[in-house]
Amino acid sequence: MKIKALIALVGIFFGYFCLPLQQSLAQTNSDFTDSHAVLQRTIKRPKLKNYSAQIEALLKKMTVEEKVGQMTQLELGQIVSGGDSNITLDQAKLDKAIIEYKVGSILNVAGHALPVEKWWEIIGAIQNASAKTRLKIPNIYGIDSIHGANYVKGATLFPQEIGMAATWNPILMQKGSEITAMETRAAAIPWTFSPVLDAGRQPLWARFWETFGEDPYLIKVMGVAFVRGVEGNDVSNDKFVASSLKHYVGYGFPFSGRDRTTALIPENVLREYHLPQFKAAVDAGARTVMVNSAEINGVPGHINKYLLTDVLKNEFGFDGFIVSDWEDIIKLVTQWKVAKDEKEATMMAINAGIDMSMVPYKLSFTENLIALVKEKKVSMTRIDDAVRRILRVKFELGLFENPMPNPSVKQNFGKPEYVQASLEAARESLVLLKNESNALPLAKNKKVLVTGPTADSLISLNNGWTWVWQGSEKSLYPTNKLTIQQAIKAKLGERNVKFVQGTELIQPPGTTAINTTPTMFDREVDVDKAVSEAKNSDVVVLCLGEGSYTETPGNLTDLTLSETQLKFAEKIIATGKPVVLVMVEGRPRIINRIADKVSGILLALNPSNEGGRAIADVLFGDYNPNGKLPFTYPRHPHNYLTYDHKLFEVEET
Repeated sequence: MKIKALIALVGIFFGYFCLPLQQSLAQTNSDFTDSHAVLQRTIKRPKLKNYSAQIEALLKKMTVEEKVGQMTQLELGQIVSGGDSNITLDQAKLDKAIIEYKVGSILNVAGHALPVEKWWEIIGAIQNASAKTRLKIPNIYGIDSIHGANYVKGATLFPQEIGMAATWNPILMQKGSEITAMETRAAAIPWTFSPVLDAGRQPLWARFWETFGEDPYLIKVMGVAFVRGVEGNDVSNDKFVASSLKHYVGYGFPFSGRDRTTALIPENVLREYHLPQFKAAVDAGARTVMVNSAEINGVPGHINKYLLTDVLKNEFGFDGFIVSDWEDIIKLVTQWKVAKDEKEATMMAINAGIDMSMVPYKLSFTENLIALVKEKKVSMTRIDDAVRRILRVKFELGLFENPMPNPSVKQNFGKPEYVQASLEAARESLVLLKNESNALPLAKNKKVLVTGPTADSLISLNNGWTWVWQGSEKSLYPTNKLTIQQAIKAKLGERNVKFVQGTELIQPPGTTAINTTPTMFDREVDVDKAVSEAKNSDVVVLCLGEGSYTETPGNLTDLTLSETQLKFAEKIIATGKPVVLVMVEGRPRIINRIADKVSGILLALNPSNEGGRAIADVLFGDYNPNGKLPFTYPRHPHNYLTYDHKLFEVEET
């Protein structure tokens, strides 16, 4: 009886003190479910106009060369001279690509983000050249609007997808995507290569932060919200753009953790954790899909006919078009070595279901595919299917009627209310991981030291795909946005806040080479000064984490935070002053050496340009943190594997 009574008492004790947490979790789930229900009721796949008659009539007029041209996508550098803001259109190159080779799509940016007017100049020239072709088929221009129109100078940026996932707020996701679409179209660009629907189940992966986390249901809900936000109910409207689901499928689960490497995914796992979000986004109306650059179970994504044609097109009913990723048909020869030459690789990829090749540097794809058709190694039926899909998206975007949007769309760029939406998203994305003895919020009348490598960095708050591919060019970031230390000073006043760098992150140059060797590293700057200032402060806000990276340059073999940062943290902690740790990162860096020694931990998952303000608001009690983890945060280096417990399992305590 005594034992039973004791157990009952313990149960009452834990029940009483855990009740607020249980209520909080219940409310979280309820809020998310309610938001999803509202989303499903209010934004379903729109009924787009049927252009079948126009498409079939146009197909009958097209030559093989014109059809293959529509399936060809080149990068911007192939039609311009110079780079960055100094690019100029090269008329000879433009005419060769568009008029001679009938190229149907151009993508990318030459160096870094361009102003709205420069985009209008470039895309206007491309569409003018397209209008001079025999059938006057408009071009479709694509760009990576990943967390805002990040290749348009002055655009509004939002938290990266992993940060948006931490909001668990699909309505907020839709709102941000609508703004992204408006600012992308304001630059005359009708197509974005987003959202990323890869399941982030390998935290070593350098593109982990581009995902909505590990859970397929969360990814599905946020992905649908993203698609409906960018495409709207009428994708031909000048406020919306076509989406591209990527990277179909399994790219986010590399066995080794390194970018563009092998994934080993059994069929049941593929269908339970990796395919549902793509099916949901297809059902929501996504117009294009981009392919996994790696391989699944020994089959490169670009020749996986089962996944591309049997599943995506036939089973899921996808009626848009499939575009390859960067140079990935050529990589069937150079990297995967499954084809003897580019011509054979082209045959394999197109027959598997690829509709458009992001070549992106050469016109050999066009020549090879024309030859393959004439040799009957690629059927005209397969070519017509691909072109039909491409033309359908161009018609649905309204490009045949208006290749360029109405100039009035420029008024949809840079509105003041967009900044508030970005700040709202940044606040909701912050996750409070630890708050020992109510260390937070911090009192505003205390002497505060702000230190650490991410304390004064907009680069860390944003990460890759920010003005340049790697997000690494400090000079391109806006001067009117506040870093963490600047935001805290703005809130408390210069007199109450000291900033000492302590350590810093050295960023690699902003390169466009996919296989760049990673060169980001940490170094000590003024550690002794930081320690001295900590001793003279009431509290320390210690900002650690990562710089910017994506794809191969971001490869890691160990998630453990760098030794430079950990040693610096230990020296600050050794002063005996209360320390609140702010982790600014895109993937869960392991901090078990210091996690138990600090009073509070706030996780900032690349909250973007308004992140500094949002972090200051949370630290000093002007916003109550409500973000939730969208992934499992490993405590130890060998806890990387995301394991899904089955209902019949009993978890040991």
